[in-house]
Amino acid sequence: MTPFVIAEIGINHNGDIGIAKQLMDAAKDAGCSAVKFQKRTIDTVYTQEFLDSPRQSQWGTTQREQKKGLEFGRNEYYEIDAYSKKIGIYWFASAWDIDSQIFLDNYNLKYNKIASAMLTHIPLLNHVAKERKLTFISTGMSTLDNIDEAVHIFDKYKCPYVLMHCVSVYPCPLDRLNVKMVKTLKDRYNCEVGYSSHSPGILDTSIAVLFGAKYIEVHVTLDRAMYGSDQAASLEPRGLKLTVRDAESVLRMIGSDEKVTFKQEQDVAKKLRYWQ
Repeated sequence: MTPFVIAEIGINHNGDIGIAKQLMDAAKDAGCSAVKFQKRTIDTVYTQEFLDSPRQSQWGTTQREQKKGLEFGRNEYYEIDAYSKKIGIYWFASAWDIDSQIFLDNYNLKYNKIASAMLTHIPLLNHVAKERKLTFISTGMSTLDNIDEAVHIFDKYKCPYVLMHCVSVYPCPLDRLNVKMVKTLKDRYNCEVGYSSHSPGILDTSIAVLFGAKYIEVHVTLDRAMYGSDQAASLEPRGLKLTVRDAESVLRMIGSDEKVTFKQEQDVAKKLRYWQ
């Protein structure tokens, strides 16, 4: 089995469909199984006061202009949908509000995603769980009680899910990654588990696989120095390729907990155990 690796494009496309396609190409080239975006209704997710506040960006001088500039609409997502079919990679997105989830339903996506920030948004969780699509549930900035409640909702609707351990710090220091939590989630909930990385390195994802993660999500960028809040916590295409390679290697290395004497070992034994 190979790990299911999700390249989180998120908003690292900076509102440019050409950059989005380049990132999709990088994910496909690296061997990823899917790419993920983010979808928001900005007037729902942000307050009017926040949207009216100043922010200098390539789109204008307010937070509204910046947030609006980062959002893809119907035309862009139809283009993403067509391009994903052309190059042969799944795409999906994390909705940050119910209207955005309804918007995404237009594209007949195979997967859903609950972002860490949305884990306590109970109406959204109920709406997504009712769809009964495999849903990746990120658990950053949450308590075990929060996770318990989310799991209860998805169990209630018999919706399949994967709990994704992550720490919502961008980028996350090594001593805060707490990768062993992957095993805790697996043991506590007896479900499929994964790991969503916010580290600019690649070792943590391999460790997560060792602890039982079958699903890996990493942020991807063309250049970590690009404009954007998530770029520094992302991997460039070379790092993405190494992540997929190493995760596959670790899965092959783990093996089983049974002592096995392989045929190759038996042949060596015949040569070296001269007394037998």
